[in-house]
Amino acid sequence: MAKRRIKKDDEVIVLTGRDKGRRGTVKKVNVKDDRLVVDGINMVKRHVSPSQTEPQGGIQEREAAIHISNVALIDPAENMATRVGYRVLEDGRKVRYAKRSGEVIDV
Repeated sequence: MAKRRIKKDDEVIVLTGRDKGRRGTVKKVNVKDDRLVVDGINMVKRHVSPSQTEPQGGIQEREAAIHISNVALIDPAENMATRVGYRVLEDGRKVRYAKRSGEVIDV
């Protein structure tokens, strides 16, 4: 298992697939499968039976998971896709930084 450089609430851009070029915010990260759910990306239709939580049932659209390798973090300084690195600050904190601009991502 590789180190995951994308976390919940990060803004990402999709690199491949039918949603290529679209941006969204990470809602959920599945560490075991290296997949994540991005708000408004990879929408699929699900047939839902009527239940207490969904009394109407029917066909619903919801986000499906996308592999973590198919997205890139958006650089806060340049507003473009970037790779992520790690660096230790003078106060001893280990933070993520954008390799494109050198800007620290974790505040």
